[in-house]
Amino acid sequence: KVVQRPLGRLQTVTKGAESLICTDWIRHKFTRSRIPDKVFQPSPEDDEKYGGDPHNPHKLHIMLGLLKAHTPQVHKNIPSVNAKLKVVKHLIRIKPLKLPQGLPAEEDMSNTCLKSTGELVQWHLKPVEEETVKS
Repeated sequence: KVVQRPLGRLQTVTKGAESLICTDWIRHKFTRSRIPDKVFQPSPEDDEKYGGDPHNPHKLHIMLGLLKAHTPQVHKNIPSVNAKLKVVKHLIRIKPLKLPQGLPAEEDMSNTCLKSTGELVQWHLKPVEEETVKS
């Protein structure tokens, strides 16, 4: 046997239950950042540290010869150059130089090509041999 209760009683019970839930301990999704604003402000020490200009901060790409996109550029692996590359590392892709045929001599530098994969390849062109036509 199924007993049905009147709807009026159920509504009065739920009205009194909403004050029982405490939401003080819930951490809300959007809270204020705990990192102080001072961290994100530029300081004069940063300009001296990276050798930049506060009004034109991205002149390092000109100093490093990175004017065009997708053109490989070779730099020395020394701390002073690495410190400059750290400033613009979000703009560039750093790859090691690969020498599959070894380090070329000074006179062979005109026959070398730097590929986009970072390989320094030597091109050995053979002289054109003239074939004599017998008639």
